[in-house]
Amino acid sequence: MFPCCWLALVALLPMTFGTSPGVKVKLTEKGLEYGRQLGMASIQQRLKTIKVPDISGTQKVSPIGKVHYSLSNMQIVDVGLPKSAVDLVPGTGVRLSIGNAFISLRGNWRVKYLRIIKDSGSFDLNVNGLAITTSLAVRSDETGRPAVSSAGCAASIGGASIKFHGGASWLYNLFKNFVDKALRNALQKQICPLVADAVSDLNPQLKTLNVVAQVDKYAEIEYSMVSSPTVSKSSIDFSLKGEFYNIGRHQEPPFSPAAFSLPPQINNMLYIGVSAFTANSAAFVYNRAGALSLYITDDMIPQGSPVRLNTRTFGAFIPQIAKRFPGLMMKLLVKTVKNPAITFEPNNVTVQATGTVTAYAIQPNTTLTPLFVLNLETSVSARVFVSGVRLAGAVTLNKMELTLGTSYVGEFQVRSLDSILQMVLKVVVMPKLNDQLAKGYPLPTLGQMKLVNTEVQVLKDYMLIGTDVQFTG
Repeated sequence: MFPCCWLALVALLPMTFGTSPGVKVKLTEKGLEYGRQLGMASIQQRLKTIKVPDISGTQKVSPIGKVHYSLSNMQIVDVGLPKSAVDLVPGTGVRLSIGNAFISLRGNWRVKYLRIIKDSGSFDLNVNGLAITTSLAVRSDETGRPAVSSAGCAASIGGASIKFHGGASWLYNLFKNFVDKALRNALQKQICPLVADAVSDLNPQLKTLNVVAQVDKYAEIEYSMVSSPTVSKSSIDFSLKGEFYNIGRHQEPPFSPAAFSLPPQINNMLYIGVSAFTANSAAFVYNRAGALSLYITDDMIPQGSPVRLNTRTFGAFIPQIAKRFPGLMMKLLVKTVKNPAITFEPNNVTVQATGTVTAYAIQPNTTLTPLFVLNLETSVSARVFVSGVRLAGAVTLNKMELTLGTSYVGEFQVRSLDSILQMVLKVVVMPKLNDQLAKGYPLPTLGQMKLVNTEVQVLKDYMLIGTDVQFTG
């Protein structure tokens, strides 16, 4: 069954309370309409499984007298749901209404009258004007994922027509109203339980919600609910934790999410707001894991570059290096010394990073001799985009400032190294970082869900992803 669970996500119970969300999701009426279309297919298939028990009885028919009848081997031939609608009930949830539906079935009939006369044939029954109204309730299961159930259901049948074939079918025309009523009652009793089953069919799909999604060997991101959803006339808004953690070590960062609200939107099915808190929790996690460091060697520098990582190149700016360590290759270690700070402003994502650059001379026996340590302040701009069901990015260097931290080779002018370090950052560090960012970070998704017609806007303190969805399995 297609996971039309965006239709069913109406009253999710939170896993935790009292925590501000890092990610918000807005499901619009357009998204609910798509869910309705998928849900109708499931309900239709369920109604086709109606089992009508054999019916028998005795009816007095003038002038013949008592007629014993039975209806057997009744099978559903067709179910039509031509009209349905899904409505948001503010503060409550979702109501699904089905009208003008019909059910057609076929079966066999048999009669006995005047004690010895028997007859048999087939019949067709068409039930028209079928109306179903059901409400959907959602709770949190033991894993923190939503589980849905039918909170209420009402079904009514407007009318039924029966046509008999074969034998003395005129007999049935005398008392078919009695048979019609028995068949309608048998059908009506099964409709709501089968609709409830169709709602429950969503649960295996809801279990695919990536409440905890692994990003890579360092990090995972949690998308558990932190508060009950808000149901309005035009949308359902969900609040998710949206926080990165080190795998196996869930430590809270020394900062908390700031409140933000998604603006009213109607063009797409789904809107996802990712706050600066979520991005900064990622920076906290990767810095804590020691992942924001990189050793740079000469073979990482483009071959055509006149700048090489050796004591000859650096000796041109710091003569004592060339004198004390002639003819040696060098290695640089670039790493952060505190959590990078990520800010979202309209149409602009900026990352401020504080780090160090440690230069080493590589001795013939491969040991490293430290030459100097530079303090590094950088500012980069980021472009964000959606790739598949992941949020990805790319960064470019805005500016860089160097100051001397420690020198093991005497005093020198740090500014003389600006051009070398800018080149290293642009041709080595930025591409390495972009390779990682291009892999992306998982967004909250369900099953075989695809994002289409996706647009990303960067706003104050959060980015807004507007998208339509498709389910492919």
